[in-house]
This record gives sequence, C-alpha cells and structure tokens, in this order.
Amino acid sequence: MTTSLEAPESAEDLLHHGKPTPAQRIQSVLHAYPALSPAIVLVLACIVFSILSSRFYQPSNLSIVVQQVAVVGTLAVGQTLIILTAGIDLSIGAIMVLSSFVMAKLAFDNQVPAVICLLVGIVIAVAAEAVNGLLVTRVNLPPFIVTLGTLNIFTAIALIYAKGQTITLSPNTFLVWTGKSFSIGSVNITYGVVLMILLYLIAAYALRYTAWGRHLYATGDDQEAARLAGINTKRVLFSAYAVAGVVIAVAAWILIGRVNGADTNSGINANLESITAVVIGGTSLFGGRGVVIGSLIGALIVQVFENGLALAGVDANYQVFAIGVLVIVAVSLDQWIRRVKA
Repeated sequence: MTTSLEAPESAEDLLHHGKPTPAQRIQSVLHAYPALSPAIVLVLACIVFSILSSRFYQPSNLSIVVQQVAVVGTLAVGQTLIILTAGIDLSIGAIMVLSSFVMAKLAFDNQVPAVICLLVGIVIAVAAEAVNGLLVTRVNLPPFIVTLGTLNIFTAIALIYAKGQTITLSPNTFLVWTGKSFSIGSVNITYGVVLMILLYLIAAYALRYTAWGRHLYATGDDQEAARLAGINTKRVLFSAYAVAGVVIAVAAWILIGRVNGADTNSGINANLESITAVVIGGTSLFGGRGVVIGSLIGALIVQVFENGLALAGVDANYQVFAIGVLVIVAVSLDQWIRRVKA
C-alpha cells in the first residue's frame, strides 16, 4: 500500500517531479496561450512565401488575401462559439447561403428596403440555428448528426427558393456596401473586413469578460461538472447556436457584397472551411479550450497557404493537400497540449 508521503521510486522521477522538461514547458505555454502556435505558423508561412515569390508582399496581393478571408473569417466566429461547447456545425455555410439569398431576393424582386432585408436575414439565420440548438439540447442528438442533417435540409431549401436564379444587385444598394473598399496605404480593405474585425472584438470581449463566456468554456470543458456547479448548460448550449445565427447573418451580408448579389454556388465550401480555420487556429474540437482570435489567424493561414502556393506555381491539388496536412497537425498538437497537467 502506498501513501501520498511515499518518495518517488527513482532519481529520474524526482527530477521530473521537481523540474519540468523543456517539452513540458512548451506544452504548458501552448496550453495557456492557444493562439500562439497558429500565430507562429502564420509568421513562418509569410516569411517562406515571400522568399518563394516576390509578388507575395505586393499591396495588390495582400488586398486579395485580406478580402478573401472576410466571409470564412466571419463564419469562423460563430463556429468557434459552437466548437468551444464541444459541438460542431456542419450546416453553417448552408445557412449563410440561404440567408444571403433571402435578403438579395427580397431586395431584387420585391424592392424591400435594405434594412428590412437585413433584419429578415438575421431572423432566418437565427431561426435555422435555433433548430440546431433545440435538436441538440432538447432532443439530445449529437451536434455532428444534427448539423449533418440540417446541412442537407437548408441547402435544399435554398435551392428550392432560388429556382436556379442568380441575383445581381445594383452597386448603389446598401446590401452590397460590405463589398466596397477603402485604402490603408496601398492595401485595399473592404467594409466587410471591418465588420469581421468588429465581430472578433465583440466575441473576444464576451468570451473573456462576461459570465456567459465563462459558462461557455465551462460547459465545453466538462458539461456535467458545469451543471453540478449550477450552470444551466442547456441554455448555454442553445445560446451558442443562437448567437452563431446572428454571426452567420453578418457573414451572409458580407457574402452579398463580395459577389455583388446572391448565388447558391457561392460559399459552397464554407462549412468545412470555417471548421478548418477554427481547428488550425487552436480551438480544441473537444471543447473548453481556445480563443476566438486564433480562428482569425487560422482563416488567414488557410488563405496565405492557398495564395502563396498559387504564386509559387504549385498545382491546386497540392494546395488542398497542404491544408489537409495542416488540419491533421493542428488536431495532433491539440491532443498533445490537452495532456498537460494543471
């Protein structure tokens, strides 16, 4: 029989018990700062691609990278909130396309004022996510299965509603304002990018400084322990989906500005791209660990890799391969980081 007063069995055990190894120190730092590892990857990627192509740091190319990240980067905010609860949303892109098409079609066919179109788009996106939230919290279905099913449902609804139509809006309508740009130095920034950054600031504040944010982390880390601590975990889970719905509506608005209208083929890969950005950004798929700024870094990493490899003349198939490797490495790193002892 052993006791807590028993000495370690060897000098090596004593050494490890008293002084952490370099690997353990790195593990602890990465555990404390989830966005650090993706930030390092982003910096290294920028350095490598600037060496491979002199065009990488040209203002026109940087403008393209920043503008392309706006839609997926915005969706990644909502996806982060859900993944922090140990859930996942495979339908997030489909909801965005449906919301964007409803907004654009109301403005184009019925001449509905842009503000009302936006409000209707928000209601559509929140209602769709409320369906996901209710199925997860009330019917107790796994988020993966729920959103896999609603992915097909919302995609079908969007296609039926569109009837094969592609909408091009007038450049003067407020709905395409998010696609208009202004210059910072020689780099062109769209107002959609500004909206995305504002969402990240709001989400970062809410997660760090509000009780809701702390409850979200607690629920994702250990739902049963959070429930026993007095947290209404079902309400927290549902709120994550509801807030994600608002974020999706903003992403839909940004998408309208980017394509100057609505097309059911736009954002077709946004479901998986948002998950990729969140995972590469250091948020754990097992919930309870991560920061929302990491998702922005993850979205930038994906765009930088795609852009840099294209400038380097690498085949598009290898670009997809590189992103797949990044996802596997990110998840493996997360598994290793989660083994750190508090």
